[in-house]
Amino acid sequence: MQLLLAAIVVLPLLGAVAALLPAPPGLRGRDPEQAVLRHGVTVTGLVLVLSVALAIGFDYDRAEKMQATTDVRWIPALDIRVHLGIDGISLPLLVMTALLTFLCALYSYFRMPPGGSPMAFVALLLVLEAGTLATFAVLDLILFFLAFEMVLIPMYFLIARWGGQENTAGATPTAAQAPAGSDAPAGSDRERAAWRFILYTLLGSVVMLLGLLLIGLKGGTFDMVALASDNGAGLSHSTQVIAVLAIGVGLAVKAPMWPLHSWLPDAHTAAPTVGSVLLAGVLLKMGTYGLVRIALPMAPDGAHTLAPYLAAFAVVGILYGSLACLALALPTSDRGDRLGPAAALTPARPKADLKRLIAYSSVGHMGFVLLGIATLTPTGVNGALFANIAHGLITGLLFFLVGALKERFGSTDLDQLAGGARASGAALYGRAPRLGGLLAFGAVASLGLPGLAGFWGEMLAMFGAYEPADGLSRPAYLTFLALAGLGTLLTAAYLLIVVRRVCMGEPAGGALAAVGAPAPDGTPPTAVPAAVGAPTAASGTTRTAETPPDAAPTATAPTDAAPSDTGSPDPASPAAVATVGNPRRDDAIADVRGHELAAWTPLVVLTVLAGLWPAALLGLTDPAVQHLLGGGS
Repeated sequence: MQLLLAAIVVLPLLGAVAALLPAPPGLRGRDPEQAVLRHGVTVTGLVLVLSVALAIGFDYDRAEKMQATTDVRWIPALDIRVHLGIDGISLPLLVMTALLTFLCALYSYFRMPPGGSPMAFVALLLVLEAGTLATFAVLDLILFFLAFEMVLIPMYFLIARWGGQENTAGATPTAAQAPAGSDAPAGSDRERAAWRFILYTLLGSVVMLLGLLLIGLKGGTFDMVALASDNGAGLSHSTQVIAVLAIGVGLAVKAPMWPLHSWLPDAHTAAPTVGSVLLAGVLLKMGTYGLVRIALPMAPDGAHTLAPYLAAFAVVGILYGSLACLALALPTSDRGDRLGPAAALTPARPKADLKRLIAYSSVGHMGFVLLGIATLTPTGVNGALFANIAHGLITGLLFFLVGALKERFGSTDLDQLAGGARASGAALYGRAPRLGGLLAFGAVASLGLPGLAGFWGEMLAMFGAYEPADGLSRPAYLTFLALAGLGTLLTAAYLLIVVRRVCMGEPAGGALAAVGAPAPDGTPPTAVPAAVGAPTAASGTTRTAETPPDAAPTATAPTDAAPSDTGSPDPASPAAVATVGNPRRDDAIADVRGHELAAWTPLVVLTVLAGLWPAALLGLTDPAVQHLLGGGS
């Protein structure tokens, strides 16, 4: 068990170094780039196998105890040790990290994002995996900080170098070749998002380091197990408040907690698909894990003092994220009419980007995690840990699906994806039913449908708010509970709107030409979709289904005769569809492919299993949570 955990942490680092070295002659194959991508799949797959073996060998009757521990002196002068171990809290996060990284490597093998060398991409992906795995496995405050910071540089380069360049042709378009309506960020936008990500997290980490040093120096050790067992006995109340405030600010940036979340939408919008999956599925969990592992057991008095403020910020984040998503989900022309006064509370809407919408939804979902932690009860903390895992699985699936939509349609702009009921938009139910079904599944799982993983974490977090820890104001937490419940309604509203618009398309009269309204040139009205066969205002010309989008329209004489059925393309056929962003016509409405099915199926299965059998996860986390909150007793 010791060797397994050590190998899980070290193997990705060794794999990253090997990825940068020339491949041995027997392993190069015909394509060196594919060889290094295979290397990434192999290393991450081996790490996943070792993680599953570690989970099989874990003693579930002693889930509250640290297992597979390694404790070696590293820097004796500072009493810093290489101390590794797992318990019921860290094991699920460790396995989920290994799973998501493997699925991202597998997806990238078939759909490598353009923008840089595959060798560098695989090396950065493995370094990112090593940092996240180490964060959940180390038991020394200084090592925790180092592992926490280790993930920033790889994610920065993934966003800045490979972000926003995925397209249907598999190559980066030039300025002249960029498809009309494409939402691929320009280089400066990607770099701006990457800089914003790293500056926010680095500034938060500096503040967090001060809090960690304060606890370690005042407590006499940096050993996380010993400090948790002391339960803040050697720290004064003021020291605990200052330490929790400093550590909480640093972790809240990564969580992300409102109002420290503003880096997240830009980072998600600019990141490549696998970057968004790992950012939402793994990196956000590092912040909430740190609150449970460090703040609650090591400075309980400080956590108790600041818990109501954390709960208040969490609830504001739930409502803010939900309203922002609702503003993005509604058609642009209807935003002010349907939201009414609430529109003034939502952020400016430069573009209804589906990736940005899911990013804002993460702010709301992580608000439930923070609310559960702020209750300081076993019920609330268990709900927070469950919601962590559920969010990683469901949001990871959603970002995979959005990446597939961008690949097929050249854009993630929601208004363009909605398009017409059977033309110019996605309309996935009719054109790619499996993809549409998976998107609908991910949406209903994210809104917390009973029987799926998203339900239990949010429900338990609100249960914890109903009966908070002793000394916390119950009326205040009941108010937080009511507001969080409102957030669940808003979440259901915007996700169902997204499913309707993307999977079913806009209703007739939106993107479809209005029936009964004469054209400006006097052409009689038809029910032909506006994108195909609709006369232009200036010349009465018609764009046929076979006419390339960038070709000049062919002039035709207006006629009063009804359009003939003979030879007319079906508006729902690939030939008749004017797809968004001018993707390749033979790939425009491809349904779920083999490699996509392989990458997404585990997330779907685990989402269902966690929803139907929550005791499997709660039985693992509850003893460890009881142990932490009880000061080791």
